[in-house]
Parts: sequence; C-alpha cells; structure tokens
Amino acid sequence: MHQSPTTLLHPPLHAVHAELGARFTGFAGWSMPLRYGSETAEHRAVRERAGLFDLSHMGQLEVSGPHAAAALDQALVGHLSAVPVGGARYTMLCDETGGVLDDLVAYRLAADRYLLVTNAVNTRTALTALHLRCAGHAATVADHTAGRAIIAVQGPRAADTVRAVVGAEPTRLRYYTATAVDVGGRPAIVARTGYTGEDGFEFFLRAADAEDVWRALLAAGAGHGLTPAGLACRDTLRIEAGMPLYGCELHQGVTPFEAGLGRVVSFTKPGDFVGRAALAERRDARAATVLVGLTGTGRRVPRTGHPVVALADGVPARPVGVVTSGALSPTLDRPVAMAYVHADAIEARSRLGVVVRGDTEPVRISPLPFYRRPR
Repeated sequence: MHQSPTTLLHPPLHAVHAELGARFTGFAGWSMPLRYGSETAEHRAVRERAGLFDLSHMGQLEVSGPHAAAALDQALVGHLSAVPVGGARYTMLCDETGGVLDDLVAYRLAADRYLLVTNAVNTRTALTALHLRCAGHAATVADHTAGRAIIAVQGPRAADTVRAVVGAEPTRLRYYTATAVDVGGRPAIVARTGYTGEDGFEFFLRAADAEDVWRALLAAGAGHGLTPAGLACRDTLRIEAGMPLYGCELHQGVTPFEAGLGRVVSFTKPGDFVGRAALAERRDARAATVLVGLTGTGRRVPRTGHPVVALADGVPARPVGVVTSGALSPTLDRPVAMAYVHADAIEARSRLGVVVRGDTEPVRISPLPFYRRPR
C-alpha cells in the first residue's frame, strides 16, 4: 500500500539527514535516507574506508526478568540461555510450521535482560509473538523502538573512528559481543556487529542523544574517510556478503533450512521451542529448493522476482527457480544474485539463465558470500 510522505515515521536523525542532502525513501513505514549522493561511492567508502548508517527504523525490543533466558529459549530457535552476558547471537523467530517470522540479533545485556533487534517490517509481528510466548514466564517484553536510535559505523577504518569517540576498550571487543560505553556523557551500548560484510560497530542509544553521537562520530571519522551511507548501498553491501534479507530470502514460506541457515536452530537446548517438530522433520528431509548464489558475465542484472531457467542449447527449457535479490556488484564489477533453485536442477548440473526483461542472461552458481573481507 502506498504511503504518503506525511504518514511516514521520522527517525531522530531525520533533520540531520536532510541537512546532509539525503534523498529519502519510505521503508517499513519510515522515511529513511536512501543515499546522500552516489550510492556506488557510498558502497566503496564502506569497503575501502568506513560508512556511517542510521538504522533507527529497526525494532528494539527488550525481554527482561528472572525467566527471560528460559522464555527466549522457548520463543526462538536459538539457545539464548547459553549466550554469555555481553554476547550476541543471530537467531530466528519461527512459527509452528517452521516458517520464518523474523530473523534478529539478540544481545544479552545482563543475566536477566536481552535486547532483540528486529527487522523494521517485522517489529510488530515479533512483539506480538514474544508477548504470547513469554506469557506464563517471569519475563516482561517491552518495545523501546520509538525512544531509541541505532547508529552503525562499518568498514576497515571503523575501529579508528570508534576509538576516537569512546576510547580503545570497545575496539577490543570480539565479533558478536557488546559493552556499555559513555559517549560524552551519553550512555550507549556498542556492539561489534553489522550487516555489510565488514568489520564494524553498532551503537544503541536514546533517541535524544542520537544527533550528538552522530555528529561526534562524523567529526571523528573525517580523517579516516568516514562517509554517511544510505539504505541503497546497505543493500548492495549485504548482497555481496551473501546476507539474507527478510522479505527476499526469508519469509514465512521458508524455514531456516531452505535458506541454508539450519545451523541457527538448536535441537540440543533443554526444553521445547516453537516450531521444533516441524523443523526437525524439515532437517531430515531432502530439500526441494536451495538458496544459491548466481553470477553473470554480462551487464544485465537479475532482480527480485526474475525467473531462473534451465538452458538447453542456450535457450530456456524450463523454469527452475526465482531470484530473491540481485545487484551489479560495485566491488566485483559483475552481476550477482541470490535465488531459490530446484534441487534437482542443481544436482543435474543444469546450465542456468535468468530472464531479465524478456532476455535470458546466462548465469552460473557461485559460492556465497560473493565477497569476503580480507583478514
């Protein structure tokens, strides 16, 4: 449904983005910066130096109480009670059939307190499901999205920028850990997580403090090539990194196994969890479709919804799948895409193509991710 600009929610940094000349887009009910100038330049800044993102549209839900860990073990597919304080885990909220309701990152802030960062489009769905699943436990679910903000610094020079603002301690964090920091008298949680394939940090803080922290990071990063970056380049970055997006690779019609993410399901944790029986059955069955990476050699780019076809003598013989995400990779300078493809076409090593605006573009299956940052 079309949303007029007047009905969209504005993040706390909206005026700052306008001041920087952002072009805005409506996304999940929010008016967010799409780009500030060239999305390709922003993409390359993240790969080569550092980018500054506003992610305040994402949901921030908190589950707390003596039974918070047990409640989340029952509500999510991951083993959340095994996450140490200060740790983080990528996990999923599934329905009884194993379908994915959302994928999210859970941060354990204290023994009895978790921060769950959800996809913006699914915040209400996750909130409703968690309320139902935590009922009966000594655990409380709260939605802090409206009063909070998220700012991310991503790229090989991200640590230099963060160090200049909050000191060296947070830059010693291991991947997928978090700690409390003080940013000039403003409390925040900083985590070494991200969604770009690069080293990076995410700040979770009060909405009222967002502008001061954004400006502090932007000033500190000026000497390190830090560039404000919008949602357009965030999408090409995550596609290169082979990271799924809810609504594209993930939705209620697939389980974590179709998406190649069955490892996030913990069958060994104590007790039952929502979707366990269906997911166990799916784990033991042959996959009908598989999420794969595709690369092309031409300049026509496969996009979401384009058909994947098996080729016979270079012409389409039969449909075998559908593209879920695609882009012209700024780093690799060639089309890349993710697609669900029938397992029998993969096993038969069929030659594949993607139908792009009526023409068939030959593609080949490539391992994911397409891009892996140098270590």
